[in-house]
Amino acid sequence: MRQPLLDIQGLRVTAAGGRIVAVDGISFHVEAGEILAVVGESGSGKTATGRAVIGLLPPGLTCSGGAIRFRGEDLLAASSSRIREFRGAEIGMVFQEPMVSLNPAMTIGAQMEEGMALHTALSRAEIRAACIAMLKRVQIRDPEQCLAAYPHEFSGGMRQRIMLASVMMLKPALLIADEPTTALDTLSQREILDLMVGLARDEGTAVLLITHNLGLVARYADRAIVMQRGRIVEEGEARSLLASPQQAYTQALVDALPRRLPRIRRQSEGTPVLEARALEVQYGGRQRLFRRTPGVKAVNGVDLAIYPGETVALVGGSGSGKTTLGRAMLRLVEPTGGQLLFRGEDITRAKGEAYRRFRLACQIVFQDPYSSLDPRQRIGSIVMEPLRHEPGISQAEKRERVLKTFEDVGLPGFEDRFPHQLSGGQRQRVAIARAIVRHPALVVADEPVSALDMTVQKQILTLFRRLQQERGFACLFVSHDLAAVEEVADRVIVMQQGKLVEEGDRDGIFDCPRHPYTRALLEAAPRLEAIA
Repeated sequence: MRQPLLDIQGLRVTAAGGRIVAVDGISFHVEAGEILAVVGESGSGKTATGRAVIGLLPPGLTCSGGAIRFRGEDLLAASSSRIREFRGAEIGMVFQEPMVSLNPAMTIGAQMEEGMALHTALSRAEIRAACIAMLKRVQIRDPEQCLAAYPHEFSGGMRQRIMLASVMMLKPALLIADEPTTALDTLSQREILDLMVGLARDEGTAVLLITHNLGLVARYADRAIVMQRGRIVEEGEARSLLASPQQAYTQALVDALPRRLPRIRRQSEGTPVLEARALEVQYGGRQRLFRRTPGVKAVNGVDLAIYPGETVALVGGSGSGKTTLGRAMLRLVEPTGGQLLFRGEDITRAKGEAYRRFRLACQIVFQDPYSSLDPRQRIGSIVMEPLRHEPGISQAEKRERVLKTFEDVGLPGFEDRFPHQLSGGQRQRVAIARAIVRHPALVVADEPVSALDMTVQKQILTLFRRLQQERGFACLFVSHDLAAVEEVADRVIVMQQGKLVEEGDRDGIFDCPRHPYTRALLEAAPRLEAIA
């Protein structure tokens, strides 16, 4: 039999002297040119497995057993210098967050040239030419200017393209892609995966794709393994495994995928809770040495009304202006033009009591709850904070309302914990609790589930939907996750380059999109139904 490119046998990854097991004796292999997906929730051990292959486990984790054979050589028995020979040249890795994995103090050119200089005998001019050629292959418009730029000057999708170009320049035999598209919109996600798979096919590179997105597995993988608590619970041909999962855990993952549910509200009635009329937000240009760069109109003449009790989903690609619009609707970003009306009252430039009423009645759930929750406060104090300005309510009544809110979001008895003691899903529940404790008229949810795995995402969406039905608040749901939008939205607004290009009820938008940009977004979204 032909020897597999990567052969893992009985791998164990442990911490705390073996008392904590992250990977518990797993075995699998990857053939040359194959795309193998490793699927599982956060904490399942899939990232630890990928990092163990190239010897990049974080401090505290160690490989305590088993073998990792690459082309027949056991990497666990190899010296550090030998591992460095494999790393980059033979085994490449694309990390989840390119802004973290790219050095912010080095130009793109310096970072791309580093690996080539280390692993090849090419001259500096040849390396630069290879960098430019690879940047062109990943569709960077001005590759020469890109080499002189820094990572912060690019969007998330562009940074991931650059990271992919850096890794694939050395033509590795194995590419480990650890959640390479988690925070990207559907268009960028598809572009990055298509590029990655295309480059891998061209070079004969095998791919170990680590992901919790089952749609990507169905679209791109040849085989898949499912991990739970450090163990492999199921494996097989990717499409067959997802179409007919045999194990309860795999079935639970598939069942957690968002699905279209009956709409909460059928029509828009009465006075809008919040309305934008020809709203504009323009950011000023940057002063260069001899000139000033032109400003950017992030929101360009938007008309949007949100009615009591309904969920309006705001969708679009990265840079479309949807997050800026959501924040401008709450005046967290001050509009530079147009009007904002709260329950029919113009609050565009309001101050004093009118502005206070508006801000107390409208709340926001941020994308990353870990950075939006004060790490020094207990979560009971965090959730109680919005009640400071609630008139005519005693301290005892405030505490009672906080405890009731914790029960409503499924965290009874958690009020004395700190944010770092909670999981990502639990922190998002705290963020929701803080937003609803005042019984607001409107909640803006800015990408509330984009960084969560499928089962936790399902729990948060179900919770949000139930709370909205019980409390009757309106919601502006800002998201690039079209599957989540399809589950919760009553109406859908599509943004492109700061403008609204299409709007309508959810079923009409998803079943009969009219604008080419809307169709492109829907076609790019990976859907599990395609494997049926």
